Amino acid sequence: MATRTRLSIEDFLRGDWPPGAQLVDGEVIVNDPTLQHQRICKRILVAIDVWSRQGDGRGEVGYGGNWTVAPGQVFKPDVWWVPGDRSLDFDAAHTDAPPALVVEVRSPGTWRYDVGRKKQVYESVGVRELWLVDTPVSTVLVFRRGSPESVGFDDDAEIGPGDTLASPLLTGFSVEVDELFA
Repeated sequence: MATRTRLSIEDFLRGDWPPGAQLVDGEVIVNDPTLQHQRICKRILVAIDVWSRQGDGRGEVGYGGNWTVAPGQVFKPDVWWVPGDRSLDFDAAHTDAPPALVVEVRSPGTWRYDVGRKKQVYESVGVRELWLVDTPVSTVLVFRRGSPESVGFDDDAEIGPGDTLASPLLTGFSVEVDELFA
């Protein structure tokens, strides 16, 4: 369900919105994820968390939050990761700089934003890698920058059943796609 109220970031952050509400181009977007959506988010979060705890400097993984990545945009990624050389203020109401890795899992009411406007914004603000998890077809669409200097996403892949999902950002991390959708 999407409302048609246009707000500033400041007004959005002061508002009392349902959990998961986001601001996309000044429009409040409310999502009520399915149990399948939540299960896949948890599996990805746990897999990255286990990897991150296996060594120093492997960064921080989380979900949601208020990422004020651009004017009129407050995104709450399903899963996010920042590298170990970046500090986060865990008491802040929002974070201005985008995560390095963003994961968005398909929900009926928000997928068009994930593959459309949010993907465009993530690319424009410097997200290094974006995973769009397409639950009906059990695939992960991966968009990444070939190098930190890349202007936009210049490398993409479709990772499906029988494949392994890995990332150059997460050295040594991998998860079987079949495990995510089992």
